[in-house]
Amino acid sequence: MVLTWFLCLGLAAPPTVRIVHSGLACNIEEERYSERVYTIREGETLELTCLVTGHPRPQIRWTKTAGSASDRFQDSSVFNETLRISNIQRHQGGRYYCKAENGLGSPAIKSIRVDVYYLDDPIVTVHQSIGEAKEQFYYERTVFLRCVANSNPPVRYSWRRGQEVLLQGSDKGVEIYEPFFTQGETKILKLKNLRPQDYANYSCIASVRNVCSIPDKMVSFRLSNKTASPSIKLLVDDPIVVNPGEAITLVCVTTGGEPAPSLTWVRSAGILPEKTVLNGGTLTIPAITSEDAGTYSCIANNNVGNPAKKSTNIIVRALKKGRFWITPDPYHKDDNIQIGREVKISCQVEAIPSEELMFSWFKNGRPLRSSERMVITQTDPDVSPGTTNLDIIDLKFTDFGTYTCVASLKGGGISDISIDVNISSSTVPPNLTVPQEKSPLVTREGDTIELQCQVTGKPKPIILWSRADKEVAMPDGAMQTESYDGILRIVNVSREMTGTYRCQTSQYNGFNVKPREALVQLIVQYPPAVEPTFLEIRQGQGRSITMSCRVLRAYPTRVLTYEWRLGSKLLRTGQFDVQDSTEYTVSSLSRDSYGIYNCNIINEAGAGRCSFLVTGKAYAPEFYYDTYNPLWQNRPRVYSYSLQWTQMNPDAVDRILAYRLGIRQVRKEILNGNIQKGELITYNLTELIKPEAYEVRLTPITRFGEGDSTIRVIKYSGKKTFFHCGFEDGNICLFTQDDTDNFDWTKQSTATRDTKYTPNTGPNADRTGSKEGFYMYIETSRPRLEGEKARLVSPVFSVAPKNPYGATNTAYCFSFYYHMYGQHIGSLNVYLRLKGQTAIENPLWSSSGNKGQHWNQARVNINPPTSFQLIFEGIRGPGIEGDIAIDDVSIVEGECMKSDQPANSKLVALAVTSGHSPSEHHPVVLPNCLRAGVQDRLWWLSPLSSKPCSNADCVWAAL
Repeated sequence: MVLTWFLCLGLAAPPTVRIVHSGLACNIEEERYSERVYTIREGETLELTCLVTGHPRPQIRWTKTAGSASDRFQDSSVFNETLRISNIQRHQGGRYYCKAENGLGSPAIKSIRVDVYYLDDPIVTVHQSIGEAKEQFYYERTVFLRCVANSNPPVRYSWRRGQEVLLQGSDKGVEIYEPFFTQGETKILKLKNLRPQDYANYSCIASVRNVCSIPDKMVSFRLSNKTASPSIKLLVDDPIVVNPGEAITLVCVTTGGEPAPSLTWVRSAGILPEKTVLNGGTLTIPAITSEDAGTYSCIANNNVGNPAKKSTNIIVRALKKGRFWITPDPYHKDDNIQIGREVKISCQVEAIPSEELMFSWFKNGRPLRSSERMVITQTDPDVSPGTTNLDIIDLKFTDFGTYTCVASLKGGGISDISIDVNISSSTVPPNLTVPQEKSPLVTREGDTIELQCQVTGKPKPIILWSRADKEVAMPDGAMQTESYDGILRIVNVSREMTGTYRCQTSQYNGFNVKPREALVQLIVQYPPAVEPTFLEIRQGQGRSITMSCRVLRAYPTRVLTYEWRLGSKLLRTGQFDVQDSTEYTVSSLSRDSYGIYNCNIINEAGAGRCSFLVTGKAYAPEFYYDTYNPLWQNRPRVYSYSLQWTQMNPDAVDRILAYRLGIRQVRKEILNGNIQKGELITYNLTELIKPEAYEVRLTPITRFGEGDSTIRVIKYSGKKTFFHCGFEDGNICLFTQDDTDNFDWTKQSTATRDTKYTPNTGPNADRTGSKEGFYMYIETSRPRLEGEKARLVSPVFSVAPKNPYGATNTAYCFSFYYHMYGQHIGSLNVYLRLKGQTAIENPLWSSSGNKGQHWNQARVNINPPTSFQLIFEGIRGPGIEGDIAIDDVSIVEGECMKSDQPANSKLVALAVTSGHSPSEHHPVVLPNCLRAGVQDRLWWLSPLSSKPCSNADCVWAAL
C-alpha cells in the first residue's frame, strides 16, 4: 500500500437522514412524494437502513408509532443504522421513524410506513334462514354459506359449485353479497329455496391478487340433505365433587351433525392443566388438585350453524385455615371472662364445598350437645360461611376446661381440622408492649433486623404488622404481615424502610375485643451517597485541575469526615461542618501527578467514594463518514480510499505530535502540525485490493503517550442505483408530459409500432436489443413542423438539503441511452430543474444531428443542492426522418468514473471557469473530426471514428 497525506480545513454539519430498504420488500411506493410505503410479506425479513450525514457523526435511534421500537424487536438494533426484523408479523406493521441528532440544529427525522401483507386460510360456515334447531336442511329453505378470511390487502372472494363459477346474476337461485358491517372481510353465498342441484360441492377461493407472491387459498364444503349443525352430550354429572389426588375423566360424545363435528375442551379459568390428557372427546386429569378446579366445557363445531357447548363444574374437596376467637359477655363493658356471665367461643374454617361442612364440639374430649346453657349454633353461611359458635350461658366454675371444635366434610376422604380452646381462670385478654431496647431500633443498610412486640395474655392472638407513618406496603409487599410470635423479621434492610411500624392484636386465636397496639421505630443507617462516583479528567502537563466531591445524602449526617488519596498516598483529611462538598486542586500537573484520585467521605455506617482518573491521554479521533467521493483511482484490481477524520477536543491535552495508523498488521506513524478543533484531516490509502474490506485503527500520540484509538472498517462497494427507468411499466416511472410544449413523447416498442412507420429513422429495438422492450421517442411525421418541441419531465428526486456549514452536496452520475438516426434529426437537450426554479436556460447536455443506427450512452455528473427534476427536450428537424428516442435512464450515487467513458475515447478536459457554458458566451471552434460533451462543468473531446484527426486537429482554436 502506498500512503499519502494532506490536510484539509475543518467543518461541522447538522444531521440529515433518509431511509432506504435492503430487505425482502414487495414494493416501495411514493404517494405524492410525502408518504413512503414499504410493503412486505409476513414471515419475510424487514431491513430498513437509515443513511445519515452530519459531523460530528449523528446518533441514530429507531422508533415506531405509539411507542418505542424496542418494545417490538431486539433492543440491540434500535440504535443501529440498519433495523432488522426477521420473520416479521402483521402486528409489527406501522410507521417507523429514524431520528438522527448530533447536537447541531434540530434532530433530523424521516419515516416510512411498513405494510405487512398476509392471507389466512379461508373458513366457510353454513347457516339456515329459520333458526338452527332442525337437524337437516330440507327443501324450501334458504341457506347461507359465509366465507371469511383475514388478509391484508383486502381479500377478493369467488365461489364455485363443482367446477362451475358462480357469479351474481348467473343463477336466479343464487345471490352473492357482502354484509354491510364486515367491510369486505366476508362474502356470503345465498341459496334461495334449496333445489336438488344446490346439493353439491362448494368452493370459496380467497385471493389478494398475488401481491407479494401470496398464492390464492381455497376451502371446500359439501352441502347435502343430511347437512346439520352439531349436537353433543356429556356422560358426566354436574357438578363433579372429587377428593384431591383422584383421577377424573370427562367424556363428551357427539349425537348429531353433518359433516362430523370436531370436539375441543376449554376451561373457564384459563388454559387446561399441563397434565391433562386429551383423547378425542375424552379429557382426563390425573391426581387432581385444588388448583385444577373450575368449569370445563366441551365444544363441538362443524362450521354448520352455531357450535354446541356443554359444561360441567369440577369441585375439589378441601378444608383449610382453622381459626377461633373468644367473645366475652357483649352486654357488659369488660374484656375479661367472669363467672356468672356469658362467653362465646367461635370456630371458623374454609370448606369446599361449603354445604358438606359439619362441626362437632367436645369438652375435655367428650362430645358436647346443644342445651339451654351450652347453645351450639352454625352461623348463616351467607354472612360468615364456615363458622360455628358455642355460647356458654351463666359461666360456672365447672365450665372451665378445654373445648374442641372439629370440622369435617360429609363425603369423607379429607382430614378433619381440630381446634382447641382453653377456658379457665387464666384465660385473659391480650396486652402488647415493646421492650425498651427494641425502640428506636438502629441498624445498617443491608443487615437483617427483627422488630419485636411482646404479647401477653392467654391465648396469644395473631399479631398484625403494618406501617404507621405512611400508607406503603410492608417489605413482603402486603399491606399487613401476620406474626404468631410478635416478631417481624426483615432481611436486607434498605434506607426506604426507615420509619414507624405498628403491631396490633387480631381477633383470631385470641379475644374478640378492641385491638391492642404498640409502635416500633426503625432507623436505618447508610453510608454517604456521593457524586461523582467516577469522573475522567484529561489535561495537559503544567496545567491546573480542581476535583470536587459532594455528599448527596447520608445517615447519620453528623461526624462526616473526608480524606483525599492519590493511589495509596494520603493527600489531605478533614471534617465537614456545614458544607456538603470538599475540593482538591493540583496547581501544575506533572507526569507524577497523573493517576487515580479517591475522595472517601465517611460516617458511622461506612464510606462513599468519589474517584477521579486524571490523565494526559488524547481523546479518540472521530472518523468522518460523509467524505465526498471517498472511492478514487478505481482500477480493475485495486482501489484507493480517502480516509478522513477530526480530532475530538484537541486542546484538552498536550499537542498531538502524530497519529499511529494500523491496517492489516502494518503500523505507521504520521507526523502532524497543530490541529484545530473541527479540522478535517485526510489520509489517502492506496493499492487496496478489491473487493476486500480493511479494518483501520487510528491512535493519537502526545508526549504523555498513546491516546484513545478509534476503529472503522472500509469496504469496497459498487455504486448504489438511486433511480432507473427502462419505460417498461405502465406509468413510465412517473415521467409526465410537459403541458407547455408543442407535442408529446410516445412510448413505443418495435413489436407494437405502426406498420406505416417512417423508414430510415428511429430504433429497430430497445437499448438491450429486444423487439418487445419499450422506449420513449418523438414522432416527427406530419403534422409536426420544424422547431416544434416535446418535453418529458421526470418525477421529483429528493436529496439532502444543502449543508449550511459548507459540506459538499451529494454527487450523482446521471446517464441515459439515446438514439438519433435519420437525415432530418433535430436536437436532444437535457435540462436540470431545481426545486423552486421556474425558468431553465442552459441545457445540462445537448446533441444534434444524425448519430447513426445505434444506441449511444451519455453520462453527466450532477451535484444538485436540493430536490430536482430532469427534462428531456426533443426538437423536430427539417423533415420526417428525424425520430429521436431515449431509454434506460439511471441516476447512481457518486461521480461517474473515468472508466465509465467509452474505451476508445481520448479525452481532453478543459475547465470552465465561468458560470456559463461555452456555447453561450464563449463559442468553441471544433474540428469536424471531434465531438464534445460536458461532465461536471468539464468539457471533453473524443475523436469520431469515421473521421481520423490530424495532429493539427488536436489544437483548440479558441475558447
